Amino acid sequence: MITDAVSEKAARLAEGGDLPAYVYDLDALRSHASGVQTALSLPDAPEIFYAAKANPDAPILRALAPYVAGIEVASGGELEHVRSILPTTRLAFGGPGKTDQELALALELNVERIHVESPYELKRLAELARAVSQTVDVMLRVNLAGDRAGAALAMSGPFGMDPDLIEECRPLLADSPRIRLRGIHAHLSSGLDAKDLVKQSSEVLKWGRSWLDDTAVTQPEFNLGGGMAVDYNAPVYTFDWTAYGRDIAALARPGETLRIEPGRAMSAYAGWYITQVLDVKRAYGEWYAVLRGGTMQFRTPVTKQHNQPFVILPSAGEGPEVNGVPVTMVGQLCTPKDVFARQVPVDRISVGDVIAFSMAGAYAWNISHHDFLMHPKPGFHYLDSKGPQ
Repeated sequence: MITDAVSEKAARLAEGGDLPAYVYDLDALRSHASGVQTALSLPDAPEIFYAAKANPDAPILRALAPYVAGIEVASGGELEHVRSILPTTRLAFGGPGKTDQELALALELNVERIHVESPYELKRLAELARAVSQTVDVMLRVNLAGDRAGAALAMSGPFGMDPDLIEECRPLLADSPRIRLRGIHAHLSSGLDAKDLVKQSSEVLKWGRSWLDDTAVTQPEFNLGGGMAVDYNAPVYTFDWTAYGRDIAALARPGETLRIEPGRAMSAYAGWYITQVLDVKRAYGEWYAVLRGGTMQFRTPVTKQHNQPFVILPSAGEGPEVNGVPVTMVGQLCTPKDVFARQVPVDRISVGDVIAFSMAGAYAWNISHHDFLMHPKPGFHYLDSKGPQ
């Protein structure tokens, strides 16, 4: 459902010829984040670290900061960016292929937890920590095999360590006085509903507790990852945070800290990609609406292979139109893959209409190939009743 604030902003942008544009409703983002925070306020429920990779825009980070315990970053660039915007927030640093420079930066900027992806990464981190006489807190990332049926994305070999490889970390930990093991990190898959995500978390906790039994960790931490389902085909559906918080809290044991790192499920609903119809035409019996911009600016539907949900804001412009037929929404790129939504029924669509694609607040602009064909970049607008719009 498009908010009045977004509709009004879209109309003003169209009048000024300032489309395409991203519009983010920060009030809606805060409301959603507050609901998630409330659902996870039970004793023993997991603390929330927002995954910056979903959307690292500064206004997004600032709006979310009061509702999360920290931020998860996955590169040196994200680390520097987030630290500059939220200088005192707690940070966790994950992701495969960390360079020595990134690990050194994590030490310099006092990252709270480093998620170690391999024995070799652990060895290099131990050497860096020893060189600067700094103790560093780590989580070992495990990648467990198992049934991932129903997941939108299952994490494969490059991510973390399988149960055989993680055993190589034991002697390294014993020989590394500057490394302090805090617990286990496991992000195994994405796109799961609350019931399946709780089931997966139970699997992680069972394995992790057993592995940590032979270590000196007395107050273990378990980062259970993210992966909360976001259904682009049914925008009214949202992840059941209340059931998830209740059932995850029931899995916790005294002295444990549980942590999650949602990204898409936090910010997706607050963003809109606003564009405009340039042409409406028929080809081989099918109707097409050609829009300003394209998937080089908003790659989500191509990446996820879905029809991006949208709202048509009618105009009074002159030009071709069509009524009551399925229409494929395409962009301006010279490729047949530049598709936002394919053969979606519409009551009416006309040249000049404004198209507002919803659920554009995560993995949208920041994953897109911006410079293909060198079209003008979109504008970025943050609607905020607490400050300038």
